[in-house]
Amino acid sequence: MTDDVLLSIENLSVALPQGGDRGFAVEEVSLSVRRNEIVCLVGESGSGKSITAHAVLRLLPANLDVASGAIRFHGADLAAADEATMRGLRGGPISMIFQEPLSALNPLARVGDQIAEAILTHTKPRPSKAALDARVLELVAAVGLPDPATLVRSYPFQLSGGQRQRIMIAMAMSNNPALLLADEPTTALDVTTQKQILLLIRKLQAERGMGVLFITHDFGVVADIADRVVVMRGGRVVEQGSVDEVLRAPKDDYTKALIAAVPGSRPASTLDRGIGGDPLLDAQGLNKSFVTGQGLFRPDRRVAAVHDVALTLRPRETVAVVGESGSGKSTLGRIIMRLIEPDSGAIDFDGTDFLQLRGVQLRSMRRKVQIVFQDPYAALDPRQKVGDAIARGPMAYGVPAVEAIADAKRLLARVGLKDSAIERYPHEFSGGQRQRICIARALALKPLVLVADEAVSALDVSVQAQILALLAELREEMNLAMLFITHDLRVAAEIADRIVVMRRGEIVEQGETRSVFSAPQHAYTRALLDAIPGRSLFAGPQAVELPGAMIA
Repeated sequence: MTDDVLLSIENLSVALPQGGDRGFAVEEVSLSVRRNEIVCLVGESGSGKSITAHAVLRLLPANLDVASGAIRFHGADLAAADEATMRGLRGGPISMIFQEPLSALNPLARVGDQIAEAILTHTKPRPSKAALDARVLELVAAVGLPDPATLVRSYPFQLSGGQRQRIMIAMAMSNNPALLLADEPTTALDVTTQKQILLLIRKLQAERGMGVLFITHDFGVVADIADRVVVMRGGRVVEQGSVDEVLRAPKDDYTKALIAAVPGSRPASTLDRGIGGDPLLDAQGLNKSFVTGQGLFRPDRRVAAVHDVALTLRPRETVAVVGESGSGKSTLGRIIMRLIEPDSGAIDFDGTDFLQLRGVQLRSMRRKVQIVFQDPYAALDPRQKVGDAIARGPMAYGVPAVEAIADAKRLLARVGLKDSAIERYPHEFSGGQRQRICIARALALKPLVLVADEAVSALDVSVQAQILALLAELREEMNLAMLFITHDLRVAAEIADRIVVMRRGEIVEQGETRSVFSAPQHAYTRALLDAIPGRSLFAGPQAVELPGAMIA
């Protein structure tokens, strides 16, 4: 082993409990991370990449064991180290950024106190309170958070996703680690926030000469940050090499498939579909504000979530509503669904004043507009069989149970699942399969409009590609109009006929997809395009260069 190798994983195997579809979560995995190097560990959910990282810090679940192999840090085998040694390494020489900061942070402690705790755990003798407070403020400022003195007194729920992730990075950097393990740290973030986090990790890594093992499923992210790439599938390494070698000349078919699945790399064939006719849905002047109490002696805080929004949707048309978290796009989708009542405005849906409907009339019209939510794990009742989840809606509208179950089987087959799925429960399916079930449930009522609220943002890029292709096929088969809500312009480019860009509750730009990409008019749209990860990934003789993105 050369002197600059920080981490060396040699033939690592982690056994799974008996009775599963494979014997090992990780099997014969070998990789290394050097000083001042970022190694991206890439693969789909279940590929073993997170298990590999957790094995380094001995944070494996109780039912998983390292069956064989070595994990060497500075030459010492961590797989054989005692717990006292590991406690000294965790959060000190080796730090980790977890995927979901809201789960990783203590909801009952202020974020400044949590950073201070990480410092105190590895600092002897104990620093003075003044020195500790100064160090916390220094770390918060270093990760680019505004007004550190105020922010450190906040609780995690009071911060945005990007701010929470920066707090996690500050904690990870608190003891100047030599090795940083980053487990999907940008997966659920907006593209602009994602870009900021990637730049921050790269900046801190370069300043401190750290080695970084960066786990992701997105080759767009890999193109932006990696020095070397390791590709895993089914617990095994199928390919590894420099970022240029793997991205420009992948050898394994699985690597090629993952690269091809990155949104924006496939032809955007939906751009010239000849959509015309009168709008099926015409929303005008929509406004919605939320009021939050600030305490006994402070005025309430009013936030305009949607302000004077006008939107049309034609039969068979897909309109993508794009923006960062807090832009108002999900609130707009829920207003269209009548899940939230607007403060003012009008919605004409299929020739009817939708906002004036009440009781039976509203219930009858509601079956014509259905929604697919972002999180397929939370969207399904864990105690309800899949068949019942799909059939219950039609049965509520008077469809006989036998007919509703038969339709449920047909829809499950159409979304790529077997008939046997009808008798199974949601926990028996993967995230992508659950989203297919949610789509089948939404289509069971034969809607005219489907609202997809971040319906693919939590999925692996390969599963994401399958769901996008499925939605495009179903749109044509069932003459669906779709309101597709997303923060990812790469996804919007693949499925949308028109794009609506929202910022702080207002529409700042809208137009045909190719027009928005080729000639964005608003600075915010240009910023979103510029934040798309992996823009260089798709450069080639058949690519059409657009500002901030490459679309074949």
